[in-house]
Amino acid sequence: MSIVVQTATECAELPDHSSLTQWVALATQQNKDAEVLLRLVDEAESTELNQTYRQKKGPTNVLSFPFERPLDLPEEALSNNVLGDLVICAPVVLEEASQQGKKLLAHWAHMVIHGCLHLQGYDHINQDDAEVMEALEIELLKSIGISNPYES
Repeated sequence: MSIVVQTATECAELPDHSSLTQWVALATQQNKDAEVLLRLVDEAESTELNQTYRQKKGPTNVLSFPFERPLDLPEEALSNNVLGDLVICAPVVLEEASQQGKKLLAHWAHMVIHGCLHLQGYDHINQDDAEVMEALEIELLKSIGISNPYES
């Protein structure tokens, strides 16, 4: 597993590289050679990306960009293990954890795992898919001692 972390935020309350790596590894354990870029950003960058790629206003907690090989790039030119990019808005994660009464590191773990599952094709657009994705998130988080993030 390979993770590149880019920090583009002034937020001081960020998880350490070791924790981020642990959470990505946990969420991608079926693909041990997975390659993920994780970018930690402020509201301005999250807002711009959210508007550009989702046509939604304002920042969001996590954006997932699964890798798509350009058609003119030969398959052998890249590793087959590139999952994609995650962009996590640090101030939004901090605010959500506070508003929801969650431990900050637990919420960070949830956002990283949630984003990595999106990179692997999981989604929550319809109820059935949401139940599958949420059950997997709950199971993965429980394995590292974090309670169900969907319970109040």
